Amino acid sequence: MKIIYCGDVVARAGREAVLNNLENLRRTYQPDFILVNIENAAHGFGATPGICRDFLDKGVDALVTGNHVWQQRELIPFLGECKRIIRPLNYPENLPGKGFCELELPNGKKLLIIQLLGRLFMEAVDCPVAAIEKLLKNYTLGRNVDAIFVDIHAEATSEKLSMGCYLDGRVSAVIGSHTHVPTADAKIWPGGTAYLTDVGMCGDYDSVLGFDKQEPMNRLARKYTGGRLIPAKGAGTLCAVLIETDDKTGLATAITPIQMK
Repeated sequence: MKIIYCGDVVARAGREAVLNNLENLRRTYQPDFILVNIENAAHGFGATPGICRDFLDKGVDALVTGNHVWQQRELIPFLGECKRIIRPLNYPENLPGKGFCELELPNGKKLLIIQLLGRLFMEAVDCPVAAIEKLLKNYTLGRNVDAIFVDIHAEATSEKLSMGCYLDGRVSAVIGSHTHVPTADAKIWPGGTAYLTDVGMCGDYDSVLGFDKQEPMNRLARKYTGGRLIPAKGAGTLCAVLIETDDKTGLATAITPIQMK
């Protein structure tokens, strides 16, 4: 199985970077599944139902979110309506939406997508380990599911690395998001799980994490946070990762970072 995951989409530049490159991704890599993180797609914070429909209508197979999932209020009821949008699993279970999605591909293969939210330097949420342990009791890689993809949306590199080690051999891939900077540590752990600390953002890289540089510089120099963060308006770059898995075991055989202008 070939899975492409596009990192955090930031505002219009990021949306256009993904949507304008979808055909190029399909032609170049021939993926079975395309997953996109829409965490910052709506002016830098969260996403709207309209943005979600734009991606899904253009052939994106599923969407993950992150800690800004509740930022756009109109998305909240939509989380319950659209089963192909995933919010972090370790939010309380009574909240709208789900933290995982099981999808059957046209070739009959089953893919399980899970999103976890980190806790170091982030808001208080439930334990990600307890949440995924409870879920994985129902799934065994290579038996009742052909691949398991985990997005760990977290601030701390140590937390992402620890999660990758912890799940090694039990899932196909553990890929980090949230920090918007692509890391150079793509690998396959000894147990067969592909790993990358951060896939990077889809957005304007002539910026500070996808935002116009002036306000972040003001905050750095003056320690004043009263200004508004405005998305950068330059051309976007798509940052993604390709995961290839063995059809028998579900474990990773290759991991390839991708960048497209």
